[in-house]
Amino acid sequence: MQFFKSKSNIDFMGKRMLSMIFSLALIAISITSISTRGLNFGIDFTGGYLIEVEYQNPVVLEPVRAALEKGGFKDAQVQHFGTSQDILVRMAPRDNVNRADLTTQVLAVLQAASEETINMRRVEFVGPQVGEELREQGGMAMLIALFGILIYVGFRFQLKSAVGAILALIHDVIITIGVFSITQMPFDLTVLAAILAVIGYSLNDTVVVLDRIRETFRAQRKGTPISILNMSINQTLSRTIMTSMTTLLVLSALFFLGGEVIHGFAFALIIGVIIGTYSSIYVASTALLLMHISRHDFLEEAKEEAPVDNLP
Repeated sequence: MQFFKSKSNIDFMGKRMLSMIFSLALIAISITSISTRGLNFGIDFTGGYLIEVEYQNPVVLEPVRAALEKGGFKDAQVQHFGTSQDILVRMAPRDNVNRADLTTQVLAVLQAASEETINMRRVEFVGPQVGEELREQGGMAMLIALFGILIYVGFRFQLKSAVGAILALIHDVIITIGVFSITQMPFDLTVLAAILAVIGYSLNDTVVVLDRIRETFRAQRKGTPISILNMSINQTLSRTIMTSMTTLLVLSALFFLGGEVIHGFAFALIIGVIIGTYSSIYVASTALLLMHISRHDFLEEAKEEAPVDNLP
């Protein structure tokens, strides 16, 4: 395949305007969805009860939802958990109702709607104040990570490269969160951890491309910035594609076979790896062109040599 040839010659920067339009459209859709629909926060962030129930035979969810709604639990969210015999019930906190009483009521409603014996496997509760603190601390963690990356890349390369890398990371984070807003998949602590992992993965991919761009600018005395960027991206393309494909193979296995516990985690990483690979090729490089990158930006300042005493 062309992507895996050692000397590919694809004009990536020739399509930079299309990539900018595509990226801006995805960001606009993501921000609009986040602003209007919001995120489907899990109980890690909102607080509430999580009740896991085991049936003897595979269970259909619709009758369970109907039974809970009829029993006064209209806000309950029901989903399979791991197998078709296990279900997970999520609901918001209730005033003047302790965990034991709520668990008894839910189990009684489910038992009344089923002819088989139902077993309660676990009950978890997160208070709303704890959930709010986790949400704030999670957002702060992302901001601190981005700020630390800006400092690192700024010292590792130079300011223009740091700005390009940060723009690529912000691009990846917004779109990944936007996908969760559009699909309304549960957004919990595991998903937040996946987004932080996406930041690390995308940064690693972007740094490889930026490092090759720097070395190519230093080695090539002639050539336009567009041609040098294209050359650098093509030189790292096989490594980028192979890394992304092997990562996606593992994440796909986790997504389809790993069970409900890590479903959101794997999904966030899959989206992040795809978008991160795209941004390392287009977003960071296009940002460098918009900032008028040149060979002079990557040249090291000559160090003054110590004076040598005149020998007789």
